[in-house]
Amino acid sequence: MTGRTISFLAGDSPRARELVERLRERYGKVPRESADVLVVLGGDGFMLHTLHEQFDGKQPLFGMRLGDVGFLMNRFDEAGLEGRLDQAREITLNPLRMEAEDNSGNIHVARAINEVSLLRQTSQAAHVQVVVNDRVRVEKLVADGILVATAAGSTAYNLSAHGPILPLGTEAVVMTPICPFRPRRWRGAVLPFQARIEFHVLGEERRPVSATADYDEFRNIRRVQVSLDRSISHRLLFDPEHSLEERILDEQFL
Repeated sequence: MTGRTISFLAGDSPRARELVERLRERYGKVPRESADVLVVLGGDGFMLHTLHEQFDGKQPLFGMRLGDVGFLMNRFDEAGLEGRLDQAREITLNPLRMEAEDNSGNIHVARAINEVSLLRQTSQAAHVQVVVNDRVRVEKLVADGILVATAAGSTAYNLSAHGPILPLGTEAVVMTPICPFRPRRWRGAVLPFQARIEFHVLGEERRPVSATADYDEFRNIRRVQVSLDRSISHRLLFDPEHSLEERILDEQFL
């Protein structure tokens, strides 16, 4: 990657603005649209925001962490960046595509790098029917909600909901109920990436449910379809000694 142009992106915090200007002085100030690689400064939230703005996937992204948490980020270091980019390993991520129909019949489409989640909007538990490959698998899930996560997202909200971690490269998604009450023994499923997933909200007028794809939220939803969008590929770069696969492996032994 030596000789390729770099564009630096950062959030609005004073520290981020200061560091990004120092890096531009050191490595050059290149417009985002014409750069060969994007270096993203911040945390996972800002990286997700950047990925959502860049669905063509043409430019690889190398994240550098400014805070304490950054699962999708590498360590921050101003020095030796070009060499790190030369040695970085590339990982491809495919997003989830969510199609949600609300109670008025409006269709909302959004994509998620981490997860698609359905959540109750009131004190009433959500009642959701789970359909996979046109077959009803759970007649009525009584829970706070349910989510579908990618391998990259399996260490985020899914992990907090006690879902399994998927190694990166696994051609699968994970479905995890959130605080389930019924059925008592069902704790979710690992599904092949080509699975056709549908959720039907039962009693949606009395028990309203919202649907969220990462940070895009739609309320009063009655039906959701989720699938892995293989037509979109995001390219993330990681230092060899701290790859995303290694982080996912480490998470399973904490």
